[in-house]
Amino acid sequence: MAAREGSPVRAAALTPAGQGAGARPVAVVTGANRGIGREVARQLAGRGFLVVAGSRDLEAGERTARQIDPAGGSVIARRLDVTDPATLQAAAGWTAEHCGRADVLVNNAAIHYDTWQQAQNADLAVVREALDTNLLGAWRTTQAFLPLLRRSAHARIVNVSSEGGSISGMTGGTPAYSVSKAALNALTRLLAGELRAGRILVNAVCPGWTDTDLGQGGRPVAEGAASVMWAVLLPDEGPTGGFYRDGQPRPW
Repeated sequence: MAAREGSPVRAAALTPAGQGAGARPVAVVTGANRGIGREVARQLAGRGFLVVAGSRDLEAGERTARQIDPAGGSVIARRLDVTDPATLQAAAGWTAEHCGRADVLVNNAAIHYDTWQQAQNADLAVVREALDTNLLGAWRTTQAFLPLLRRSAHARIVNVSSEGGSISGMTGGTPAYSVSKAALNALTRLLAGELRAGRILVNAVCPGWTDTDLGQGGRPVAEGAASVMWAVLLPDEGPTGGFYRDGQPRPW
């Protein structure tokens, strides 16, 4: 179901997730209208999640929700711009009111795979934009939804990162993207340590070079999304504070 902000939504689709033994888990996905985010939303819905599909462009999000979930009731489009705290608070408030909690947060939104520049002469305005979305956007989103994640008995935060952010493998190029993803990996470690006592698992995942707008010609999107899903579906005793691709640790 694709729902405009402020528009009525079928109540049957939005029973608060904390009510009833058969209530569905709730997942929030940023950048869900295309690429990895879209496929993750599709796979989550297929596994019985109620998906809050966030996107900067609400109409694009609604189109995606209709395509993934023609019958409605499993994928709900909401406007969510990770650089805009007001939309984050509105999306979190809506999720609290209609879903009761969040069980999964997938920080997927990202910009600027800047193959055209190098660190030595990079346009710092581009770097700043990348940091605002790829790092601070995930940080803001986590802070906005953390109260809802704390209501879950099995909360997961998955930061969609990249081996481009692996410091051990850096040799130059894509400076805005690489530095922002390295910083996202650092944020993952900090959050994992702080939230461990609350039983919230936090991991960074590289989906691999995937055939999306940022990675045309890569492996099928479904395979990259499956790597993210691995971290979503970890058991309670699973790892936290790690960096993975296809369920295997990657070098920091």
